[in-house]
This record gives sequence, C-alpha cells and structure tokens, in this order.
Amino acid sequence: MPERYRRHFLKAKESKDLLNKASERFKVNLEQIFKAKAKVEVVETEFAEIFLINRKPVMVKTEENFYPTLTFKEFFDLTAKVVVDMGAVPYVCKGANIMAPGIRRFEGEFRKGDFIFVIDEKHGKPIALGEIVYNSEEAKNVKQGIVVTNVHFVGDKIWNLIKELSASA
Repeated sequence: MPERYRRHFLKAKESKDLLNKASERFKVNLEQIFKAKAKVEVVETEFAEIFLINRKPVMVKTEENFYPTLTFKEFFDLTAKVVVDMGAVPYVCKGANIMAPGIRRFEGEFRKGDFIFVIDEKHGKPIALGEIVYNSEEAKNVKQGIVVTNVHFVGDKIWNLIKELSASA
C-alpha cells in the first residue's frame, strides 16, 4: 500500500496548541508525558493526518475525528480497557463495533464518550480503539447492543500506514 504522503514538522507554538487540544480530548496531560522535548511531525495523507511525537505515531486526525493511535503505549497504560472474547476479535479487526455479548470485562473507570482500548482476552494486546457509549457503572449492566463504537483497529488504513512508517524509520 504505497500511499503518497507529505511530512513536515510543526512549529513550537503549533505543537503546544496541538498537545493542549489533544490533552483535553484524550483526558491525559500529554505535555507531562512528552516533557519539553516534544518534536511534532505531521504525515499528511488523503484520508488522515498522523502526528508523530519524537518519531512515534501518537495521534490521528480525520475529517470527523481526532484520536490516539493503537501504538501510543503511554496512553494505553493510562486508559480504561474493555476485554473481548476471542470470538469477537476477527469482527473487531474488520471494523465492527464492540457488542455487549462479546465483552468479558472492563478495566478502569470511564465516562460516556471517552476513548477506550479494546484488548483480546488471550494476549491482552490492543486490537482497537473506540468511544464508549456508557459510563463505567452502566456498561457493566448492558446485556445487548453496541457498547463501544470502533474508531481505529488493527488492519485499517491508519494501522497499515503506521506499519509502513515504522518500517521506513
């Protein structure tokens, strides 16, 4: 998938504004994670902008959304997770939303609209990132329907471009 893309660094003020906006949306302090040495590079494609901070693909901006990548380990470590059974994995990795029957458990606290990582029960690896439809207490009692809206998953265009960028680094 050799996509054409353009790469460039953001100026210090643009970087600071981006980190503040992302910190607010992701509900974590990105300046604290990356300290003062955050060099932000943008990879612009037809379908999205991927932001590399200190050469790591950390967040994505599409026309309709702004979210962290599956490879943003520091965010993964701080964020709530939903563990799904292995039967749900192939569907989630094709972009399906996370349905109540496939959920084994939740880890951490969250509020409706928060980003949450979807991990498989066997390996504990992130397979998707989504927006939770319920608060922590409500989600535990849901027995049917969509619980997490899938935003970014293993095998999507963003994932494949991140792999391509990592291979060329």
